[in-house]
Amino acid sequence: MSYQALYRVWRPRNFSDVVGQSHITRTLQNAIIQEKFSHAYLFSGPRGTGKTSAAKIFAKTVNCEQSPVKEPCNQCDACRGIQDGSISDVIEIDAASNNGVEQIRDIRDKVKYAPTAVTYKVYIVDEVHMLSIGAFNALLKTLEEPPKHVIFILATTEPHKIPLTIISRCQRFDFKRISQVAMEERMRKIVDEEAVAVTDEALRAVALSAEGGMRDALSLLDQAISYSEDQVELTDVLAVTGSVSQEKLAQVVDAMSNQNVQQALQHVDDIIQSGKDPGRFVFDLIYYLRDLLLYQSAPGLEQLLERAIVNDTFNQLSEQISAKWIQQAITQLNQCQQEIKWTNSPKVFIEIAILTITDNQQNKSADSSEAVQALSRKIEALEKQLTNLKNQPVAIQEGSTQPNTPKRTPSRSTKNGYRIPFERIRQVLGEASKTELKQIQSNWGNFLDALKKQNAPAHATIQNSKPSAASDKALVVAFRYEIHCSLALEHKQTIESILADIIGKEIAVIPIPEMNWQELREEYVKKQQEQEEETNPQQNEEDPLIDQARKLVGDDLLEIHD
Repeated sequence: MSYQALYRVWRPRNFSDVVGQSHITRTLQNAIIQEKFSHAYLFSGPRGTGKTSAAKIFAKTVNCEQSPVKEPCNQCDACRGIQDGSISDVIEIDAASNNGVEQIRDIRDKVKYAPTAVTYKVYIVDEVHMLSIGAFNALLKTLEEPPKHVIFILATTEPHKIPLTIISRCQRFDFKRISQVAMEERMRKIVDEEAVAVTDEALRAVALSAEGGMRDALSLLDQAISYSEDQVELTDVLAVTGSVSQEKLAQVVDAMSNQNVQQALQHVDDIIQSGKDPGRFVFDLIYYLRDLLLYQSAPGLEQLLERAIVNDTFNQLSEQISAKWIQQAITQLNQCQQEIKWTNSPKVFIEIAILTITDNQQNKSADSSEAVQALSRKIEALEKQLTNLKNQPVAIQEGSTQPNTPKRTPSRSTKNGYRIPFERIRQVLGEASKTELKQIQSNWGNFLDALKKQNAPAHATIQNSKPSAASDKALVVAFRYEIHCSLALEHKQTIESILADIIGKEIAVIPIPEMNWQELREEYVKKQQEQEEETNPQQNEEDPLIDQARKLVGDDLLEIHD
């Protein structure tokens, strides 16, 4: 058979031909020029990124008759012999089929013999992670201290499976996925040399489908060339790879964003009925939405778009759809992509994802309308409150002739339906003791821990509360939010029972919102001050007030008084 696949014909022969791995080729070239190369290397990375090719180029370069050089001459007997495999001193081993201890022992026995045709004997072990544990152990000593004329190059796609004792004896180079731009440039050079007409859109589609592997890209390109007639078009590549055209993707996205469920599902059915791979469709749709989001965020980075070509439809969608909706759609499609891997009915999961995305858009529109109405109602209420506040000073001034007698606030319900027992709390303040409060505060942490173990919902309700005043029979607890007061009443029996076990006596718990507690204790301190002034008008006002406040509700009242 005279014809050879493109990836075999165009396999790199020089370091400059290795695409997208300049961080590795430059290091190896400098090491060869300075004659400071290592005795063992580990090349790791995804498939088709140039690991074995770089190993063979390295073997040619160190054994080239012109060495030390940065590139092999490919003209001398050593370079040509290594390239065509006629020199036995460069040995390529497939560890997948030679993974036993005996094969490694054979290598260990033969490394001591000097090379016959070139300067260095090079062992290239591909897929080295397939070796057994015994084989790795047999290789350890030879890999650590090989003869001066031996170089080991280990290649793998799964470096995490290699023992650390092996990795530590090698210089490791991680090959990365080849960028889409680099693959397009390389394929353009190849098709120009082969005199094959290929459109730029077709090359872009091939590069995207290859997912960072140059060998995969050339295989797909070879297949597309065979499928096409005079020129390789985008439609030829889409037919070969099973990808979906941008026009179809735009139609699906437009239908979903416009909440047109029927049209979106019809497009999906047409795509799958035409023979497109469901997994490939979801993959393409995710990348199309990714390009939309990227173009929205940074229009100047058009060269980073991987799936989309900027046209009128693309521009219209980028202006029409919000970034938040795109992010939610990508998240949903990513979940769908994971689910269809393990099912025999991928179309069902795709349709569910389409329905979910469209339903979210509908709910968002409904929520937006409700939010606008709620906001209007709040604005009206705030305007009424503002009007009342403006009129309040006048009402005070008109009623200034009335005696300034403090009024007791009656029990009232908060906006969450909790009725605050003000009179009972005032009674607790009248009987309050600093000693009782300190005792409860010192045991509050133990109480919360015990409550969490026995009743998690009750603990969640009371964890943001603070004991604020205590008498011998009752405890006032201030809660940050009003709703927690109502919730605390639901667990009142449990809370009081566990608190009694901790402090050694039964005590009633009275919840109050923090804001109302601040007002109530300010009122109480003011009342105590007035009573003190009436009883002892000639005495210094500050000291009795401070003592009384400390006695009743603790030191924290003093901050309000000050």
